[in-house]
Amino acid sequence: MTTTIRPEAPSDEEAIEQVTRRAFLSHPYSHQTEQFIIRALRADHALSVSLVAEEAGRVVGHIALSPVSISDGAVGWYGLGPISVEPEWQGRGIGRALMERGLAELSRIGANGCVLVGDPAFYTRFGFANSPALVLEGVPPEFFLALSLDTAAAHGSVQFHPAFQATR
Repeated sequence: MTTTIRPEAPSDEEAIEQVTRRAFLSHPYSHQTEQFIIRALRADHALSVSLVAEEAGRVVGHIALSPVSISDGAVGWYGLGPISVEPEWQGRGIGRALMERGLAELSRIGANGCVLVGDPAFYTRFGFANSPALVLEGVPPEFFLALSLDTAAAHGSVQFHPAFQATR
């Protein structure tokens, strides 16, 4: 089967919530709020990039990218997440395809960089690395990763969109 990566459509909202909920159900560091974060980002018109992975007409994955603020005033930086793939579809390259297309979309819109909280073993293969110049309060540096998409440097404390506090 061929995975299709495409922009989210309004008819995908319920499928995205279900895929996200199932993908994080047994995740050891999840508070089970990822689907609420996406809903809140969408309600605040803060989903700068929202892509779905589709197999045979079924949504099996999703990636969300939204603006972040950085204390030095740097602009054009985005936060990646959540990214999710249906558990039975994991390990088939869908997450990689979502990452590659998501980063390509950020480049297309002129983004300066991207940050995320996640497993370095997965995200370093896309060029993400810990950047001592950028910090996210309360997150160990080894799990807070950044990727510059141009030559503009950013330094300081990063804040994700307030939707990341959503609990329902």
